[in-house]
Amino acid sequence: MSTGFEPVRDAFAENFARRHELGGACCIFHHGEKVVDLWGGVRHKATGEPWQEDTMVLVYSATKGPAAMTLALAHSRGWLDYDERVCHYWPEFAQQGKEAITVRQLLAHQAGLFAFDEPVDRGTVADLDRLARVMARQKPAWEPGERQGYHGLTLGFYEGELLRRVDPRHRSLGQFFQDEIATPLGLDFYIRLPESIPNARLATLAKPGRFALPRGFPLALLLDAFNPRSNIRRALGVNPGSEVVHDPQRIYVRDFEVPAGGGVGTARAIAQAYSVFATGGRELQLHARTLLALSAPPQAPTRGFHDECVKVEWRYSLGFMRPGPAWPFGTDESFGSPGSGGSFGYADPRAGIGYAYVTSQMGTSLRGDPRDLALRAAVDSVVSSAAQTHVH
Repeated sequence: MSTGFEPVRDAFAENFARRHELGGACCIFHHGEKVVDLWGGVRHKATGEPWQEDTMVLVYSATKGPAAMTLALAHSRGWLDYDERVCHYWPEFAQQGKEAITVRQLLAHQAGLFAFDEPVDRGTVADLDRLARVMARQKPAWEPGERQGYHGLTLGFYEGELLRRVDPRHRSLGQFFQDEIATPLGLDFYIRLPESIPNARLATLAKPGRFALPRGFPLALLLDAFNPRSNIRRALGVNPGSEVVHDPQRIYVRDFEVPAGGGVGTARAIAQAYSVFATGGRELQLHARTLLALSAPPQAPTRGFHDECVKVEWRYSLGFMRPGPAWPFGTDESFGSPGSGGSFGYADPRAGIGYAYVTSQMGTSLRGDPRDLALRAAVDSVVSSAAQTHVH
């Protein structure tokens, strides 16, 4: 714990005392230096086993950040142009009226491809060639670029095939992340969790209590949650559904990739990866034009940022969530991704921050978990006070 960041430690302790934390971790890098590295509580509610320094946990959609980093690396290497049409790299994608969809539109959840019409089970997800054929045949739900709808699980599958097409070695997204980001940086984060990781290193996720009330959910979304044909149920509930990443014997499925919602790792790893993206990207040889693109203002679809799946105004760009009125974080240059249940990670290039919070206790908030909000409020207070001191 670096001097000056004690308010973050206090907020972390208060999460256990006042905000029903079970187990979790928070890590923060500031201008490339690790200034906060906290963990505590239990990793397994039934056994009471403690959360250790190297405990890893499923972070659901917070995986979207590390997944988007792989495409940013491809962009830096000149393999991918965000404003090129997807079918330029993946000709079969042009079926069913998808020929004009750009990479930028796809990564901003504007392609209308938030669900699969054909059956997609665990076997399909594991067979990347078969999955690619299903995706190529999928018809968009609306004119691409017209609306926004949260591609809760499908985004990562489309990103994965796009990366396979542009990578000279045609690696899967999880393998590419491991080879090109996790291994060079020494990160304990996996988009393709290997068999070799023992169960003892993994936290299990405790469901919200029976009486835990949803926070920040619009009425339209609550109603849609009970409608099997609704956009959100089709995006996250079925075919294959977000539970596809769980395994009764191994906690989480091994050698299996759900790049939009199946990442497993530590807060330290997520924060360090974002820190590299927040401080110039030298460690990964990121090009300045890529970093400028990531922090540039998000481009709204024709009908604005109102999301047809989650029924709120979320903002996305190039695979990341961006700050907005419904989900503020960092400065306007920040980019990151939250995960169902409370996990969150982001980069703030202006403040030089790489931040991550992970937990074993699922929360129920749509607009930022109270535990994460408390930690981020502490970070903001420390950074703003340091900036004022520097000015004076």
